[in-house]
Amino acid sequence: MPMSRAGVVVNPTKLEDDEAFRKSVRQVMDDHGWDEPLWLETTSEDPGQGQAKSAVSAGVDLVLACGGDGTVTACAEGVTGSGVPLAIIPMGTGNLLARNVGLPMGLDEALAVALGDAQQPIDAGRVNGTLFVVMAGLGLDARMLSDTSDQLKKRLGWVAYAISAVRHLGDRPLRVAVSADGGRRRRMRANALIVGNVGWLRGGLPLLPDARPDDGMLDAVVLIAGGLTGWLTATAAILLRRQAQGGIYRLQFTKLVVTLDREQPWELDGEVMGSTRRLTVEAQPGALLLRMPPESA
Repeated sequence: MPMSRAGVVVNPTKLEDDEAFRKSVRQVMDDHGWDEPLWLETTSEDPGQGQAKSAVSAGVDLVLACGGDGTVTACAEGVTGSGVPLAIIPMGTGNLLARNVGLPMGLDEALAVALGDAQQPIDAGRVNGTLFVVMAGLGLDARMLSDTSDQLKKRLGWVAYAISAVRHLGDRPLRVAVSADGGRRRRMRANALIVGNVGWLRGGLPLLPDARPDDGMLDAVVLIAGGLTGWLTATAAILLRRQAQGGIYRLQFTKLVVTLDREQPWELDGEVMGSTRRLTVEAQPGALLLRMPPESA
């Protein structure tokens, strides 16, 4: 019987010691009876999609995404529809998909999950045709990501995002119109609109408390503009997991159309994608086969 083989897609900027990392991965794979893996590194031009596709074409039994949420998303795009499962070795600042599905953060523990046999289909989404697995949004979160340097992230971790967010609390609000699943358009002045396949941020913040990665739906929250009082109200509603409150509007959908009065920056799974006046967001039920902890699958 042939041995199983994995394609290991690594973001080299996340490694302090490449040789030690490869040695650890080889050792765990050897201990589990797996063959020497296929090693593929991401680049600034291709953050993982092409590498994951190459691994699938080479006939691997599993693709390991080793990096942050951007690497995971790119690899997910590369394996979607192939039937080859994806596993995550969390090495980023947020690691939000891994945290939301209960994956361990340690290398050896994450590898044990990756090489186990517990897996399940999870949903994804597409925004203007591009796949995401965690969250996408516009307004405050896109500006926050755009202004957070890699150096600050390395020094402070996820706290760097919070510092950047505070700088943008007084930004001019967006004028948005949203329509879910063909329903009537609702117009709002907002500071941010965030769509999620999962709901929890770092620090245990339940931004989208009803979001589940396997329910066939996507969730969204609109943070309605209202100065400092509005921000405090919205923050309280999020922390207390209230469904509706002044300063916050939630919805669940399979297709969402968002139109804006002017060009706005938008982001997808932690990567700023440019500017737009329109987002079309669609759920992709069961699009990704993900290796999970045995108790979660």
